[in-house]
Amino acid sequence: MLQGCAVSDLSWTTLLQPSLRRGNVALGPVIRRNFRVSSSLAPRVPDLAVSERLERYHAPESLADRLRLGCLAEDGLSYKERFIVRCYEVGVNKTATIETIANLLQEVGCNHAQSVGFSTDGFATTTTMRKRNLIWVTARMHIEVYKYPAWADVVEIETWCQGEGRIGTRRDFILKDFATDEVIGRATSKWVMMNHETRRLERVTDDVRDELSAYCPRTLRLAFPEKDSNCLKKIPKIDDSPQHLRTGLMPRRADFDMNMHVNNVTYIGWVLESMPQEVLDTHELQMITLDYRRECQRDDKVDSLTSLEYGESEADPSSLSADAFANGSATGANEHQDNFQFLHFLRLSREGLEINRGRTEWRRKPAS
Repeated sequence: MLQGCAVSDLSWTTLLQPSLRRGNVALGPVIRRNFRVSSSLAPRVPDLAVSERLERYHAPESLADRLRLGCLAEDGLSYKERFIVRCYEVGVNKTATIETIANLLQEVGCNHAQSVGFSTDGFATTTTMRKRNLIWVTARMHIEVYKYPAWADVVEIETWCQGEGRIGTRRDFILKDFATDEVIGRATSKWVMMNHETRRLERVTDDVRDELSAYCPRTLRLAFPEKDSNCLKKIPKIDDSPQHLRTGLMPRRADFDMNMHVNNVTYIGWVLESMPQEVLDTHELQMITLDYRRECQRDDKVDSLTSLEYGESEADPSSLSADAFANGSATGANEHQDNFQFLHFLRLSREGLEINRGRTEWRRKPAS
């Protein structure tokens, strides 16, 4: 679960192609080093412009920097990067999986942090955070996918950070089909600070906030500006009699990130392990929200619980056949519904302690 400002376990989809083309314009893997800052976007630190701060913090350009298809915006307050969807990143639907999308979000967040000179040790920490042995941990992740990219599609992701009260920060994302400039997804995440040794949460201090704010938008910018956005909804706990249950899940060695903790994308996979196969056969995930409550350790066993959220489902549950969900089956419901909404709960198998809870929404797969 431990991440560094959306930057821990990397998907390592580094792009080695020398250039991409949109129309007749060649777009090479250029990392911009100089930035034009308009007067309306002047940094909060009056005696140090964004470009000067970047020059101060930048390490020498690496080979990865030269090949990576990403760069900071001209004002230095957001970061964009393009990714080619690889064959091993698509699933049975021949499109990118939700785990692939989540991994790309982490990758672009990591590269953004590195581009402004934050720690490259996997924690994306500021100078003050490193002195105090503080790291970022994920508190909530919300992802919406409107159209899944297919193998060899090019996805452009823009990301930026900003404050979230006194206890954390947030990182937002916009995903586009690079060929058409169509928005195909949005995401937002919330992060809190934890002491790496004591495992205790700590408030974001003014000095840390000042270090971050130099690279944040000057006015509030949200990937989900809607007042009734799903990303704001609270997630209730499932009762002890879920409709679907998968027990005995354990982290593999490959599930541990560079911080030596289970990567937060692994929890997405565990949540989906208890989804009814009947829904997976006919529907695709359009939204997922996860609240992270507890770390999972190397030898822990995990239970995944899933139940239909009747009150929030788009279809009227009373219209479903009496045996629609008998014995945990959603087959009967599939015949009547285009959309489903499920609640999820991950717990430690032995102690029953909550690891995280989530909500997913599913839409019927497009006709092939």
